[in-house]
Amino acid sequence: MNLDETIVAIATPAGRGGIGVVRLAGARALEISAPMLRLKHALEPGRAVFGELIEPEGITSGTKEVKVPTPSASSGQALAAKGAARMGHPSFSTQSSAHAARIDEVVVTYFAKPHSYTTDDVIEISAHGSPVVLRHIVELCVAAGARLAEPGEFTMRAFLNGRIDLTQAEAVRDLIDSQTLYQAKVAAQQLEGALSRRLQPIKQKLVELIAVLEAGIDFAEDDVSVMPDATILAHIAAVRAPLEQLSATFAYGKIVHEGLTLAIVGRPNVGKSSLFNQLVERDRAIVTATPGTTRDLVSETVAIGGIPVKLVDTAGIRHALDEAESIGIRKSMEALADADLVLVVLDASQGETAEDAELLQQAENRPVIVVGNKSDLGMSGQWSPAGAQRVRTSAVTGEGIAELRGEILRHIGGERGIQAESGFLTNVRHQGLIQDSLAALDAAKNAVTGKVPHEMLLLDLYNALRPLDAITGATTTDDILNLIFSRFCIGK
Repeated sequence: MNLDETIVAIATPAGRGGIGVVRLAGARALEISAPMLRLKHALEPGRAVFGELIEPEGITSGTKEVKVPTPSASSGQALAAKGAARMGHPSFSTQSSAHAARIDEVVVTYFAKPHSYTTDDVIEISAHGSPVVLRHIVELCVAAGARLAEPGEFTMRAFLNGRIDLTQAEAVRDLIDSQTLYQAKVAAQQLEGALSRRLQPIKQKLVELIAVLEAGIDFAEDDVSVMPDATILAHIAAVRAPLEQLSATFAYGKIVHEGLTLAIVGRPNVGKSSLFNQLVERDRAIVTATPGTTRDLVSETVAIGGIPVKLVDTAGIRHALDEAESIGIRKSMEALADADLVLVVLDASQGETAEDAELLQQAENRPVIVVGNKSDLGMSGQWSPAGAQRVRTSAVTGEGIAELRGEILRHIGGERGIQAESGFLTNVRHQGLIQDSLAALDAAKNAVTGKVPHEMLLLDLYNALRPLDAITGATTTDDILNLIFSRFCIGK
């Protein structure tokens, strides 16, 4: 990637809207954008200026090549001379192409290097959200010497220029992809460097141990004291303990990042679809008094405690009466096997049946919440709180629905306090690297107890350090970078 090139892209989503933004970043951002803009005031860093998008000289039609003359040194000085901006940054002329035809009214914001997202000069042109106008701005910039940005290239430049580390760059993508406000808050924490700050003292302890051992080897002739085995083991334990704590946060962090699937299963006519509608808070599934109404899977994603939860309403599980019902029941069993959490719904007014007991046995290896629905009709003496966690609900009156939501949240870890932590793991790549580091620390511990020479012990310690560097990007290869940033949208 050539960091000297000036890149351009539409930074807002595809389609029509009130506003659309074109982002231009690089050393020639001011020069390229100047001929197409007629501004009311001179540009200043960090300030938005109202103006007009105009046709630069040299354009004869929208289909022909756009020829934008490159300003000479003298014309560039003339542009900057009109009200020089603060901090010595150049500004635009307010009289540029006074008679040129206007295309649109725009707001232009100038971010001067290094105080910008990419640390380059950045121009953002906010026009009306017409795809034709936004595309035309990009075409003008490309004709004047800019290059179309690759997906994630603005953020990659921010990383390569030291503006952010790799965990922060990945948090940008997570923030854009957030489905709930809680996900956005977690991504914002990561964007502020929460994970990097949590890793920094761990890395520091590991580096200090490596330095002491290196000194003992390199300066043995100078009588530098060799660290005793017990002290080395204590240092390794001091590094390992916080890494294990961090690794333990991934179970909850993965759910925060990806959400989870919750299957609602049970016999026909126990109120599964009514319960589904209560959790979705609208009539999403068809509900009738006839058993076996639901024949196919019905799914909807809702937020419970800020976690995206995909609810799956299933067909009633019983001995099928026809082929269509048989297929629906098979899909129900597949949904039960694939779900992260299962709600087994019973009819609390009837008590447990043999079919209920069989279903509970089939779900015993899954995280299960047993729901005694239809509690408004009275509770059968046969229905007991023994076994799995049970919640009494009424899908008709709404009784117990809040308690059920709370129980779902407890099952996925929402009340374990992990979410209050700063810098927990939400990324599979990060978790894999933490596990690699822990494995290397275990190898180092075994090397110490096995009286292996310190030269060999250091290899294990370096193997523990490299994965931690790879999380923040200090030792990340180009292949990994390309894989990460290729998942970004164009313009970010």
